[in-house]
Amino acid sequence: MLKIFSSFFVFMILAYPQSALSADIAAGEARYKETCINCHGPAGKGAGSFPKVSGKEISYTTDKLEAYRKGIKQGSNSFLMFPMAKPLTDEEIANLAAYLEGAKYNVE
Repeated sequence: MLKIFSSFFVFMILAYPQSALSADIAAGEARYKETCINCHGPAGKGAGSFPKVSGKEISYTTDKLEAYRKGIKQGSNSFLMFPMAKPLTDEEIANLAAYLEGAKYNVE
């Protein structure tokens, strides 16, 4: 039984991205509110021609932001995202992805 548990534990450590384990959701929300909110709206709900960015898996958001940071086109608004993603650190991307995965827009 211990061997099964140990194997499962090792698998989970290797399979689960380290960035997801150490991401800071509060820091992600704060970073989102600095710039991202201007186009994507509160909690990433989308605004105008800017897509909804909340509710996506962490790996999806991380991959998109890393591609934009590298200047790889991801869609029609890529030219707007390149300068926004360029200064993001790996830590900021992890934090943003963690925040956006569960971000909810509440009408008050």
